Amino acid sequence: MVRFIRDINAEKMASGRPVISFEFFPFKTDEGERNFFEKTLPTLNTLRPDFCSVTYGAGGSTRDKTLTIVDRIQRDFGLTTMAHLTCVNSTQEELRAVVEQARSLGIKNLLALRGDPPGGGEFQKTNGGFEYSFELVRFLRELGGFSIGTAGFPEGHIACKEGKQVDWQRLKSKVDCGADFVITQLFFDNRDYFEFRDHLRGLGVTAPIHAGIIAIQSAAQIKKFSALCGAKLPERLLARLEALGADDAAATEFGIEYATEQCQELLRAGEKRLHFYTLNKAHSTVRILQNLGLT
Repeated sequence: MVRFIRDINAEKMASGRPVISFEFFPFKTDEGERNFFEKTLPTLNTLRPDFCSVTYGAGGSTRDKTLTIVDRIQRDFGLTTMAHLTCVNSTQEELRAVVEQARSLGIKNLLALRGDPPGGGEFQKTNGGFEYSFELVRFLRELGGFSIGTAGFPEGHIACKEGKQVDWQRLKSKVDCGADFVITQLFFDNRDYFEFRDHLRGLGVTAPIHAGIIAIQSAAQIKKFSALCGAKLPERLLARLEALGADDAAATEFGIEYATEQCQELLRAGEKRLHFYTLNKAHSTVRILQNLGLT
């Protein structure tokens, strides 16, 4: 049964059990799609996640594909799934049409993002569109009928030159405009997350925060990811990756170990929401949840 994520959070808070969620991205090939639906998702679904989400390509390039994937996951697997939605290259009327399409498919959860422009570079507002994600959150709240998530950045958004506390104040504005919950960008140092969380609570933000976790699968890949999103690699982690070099199998084992320890510390500190960036693969996420005793 498809549910509102705000209701899932409320129920799990009452029960004391952690909320586990997975993130996927649209496929680039037919083979990738078959592998995902025939192998990856069936495996991950045995873990009984609370919900999952599907990303939106740069510039809204996968808009229709994102909604199609969300619809198929919900229909074929009975798994509550959230569609990402961005402001990039879209007017308000175009966004309204996407939202109504999502509604017609039975999609109940949307992650409201400013989004990344295609090809990198600086974000440019589309004429008739939105410049900031808080405007999209407010727009979705006015349309009604959805549980709305938004993104948080434990180290500050890479494009926010005024500093992370200014970025966190802007996150408060997104929650004030109607976001039900926050999903964080990936991070590797839990101290960054705790500072972020405590600052938000000090601002009066009570919305649930889902900690974004990624398991390293190769040194080259994670260096690229961290550079793109502005997540720093702690010295201990970086030194180990340098020692492993191009040995991706060893990097994957280290990634499982590191993410397990990261999650254990978060859970001990009272955090009850873990959001895994799966990279459309099952192995590492399964191993981490087994290590945590959450399978």
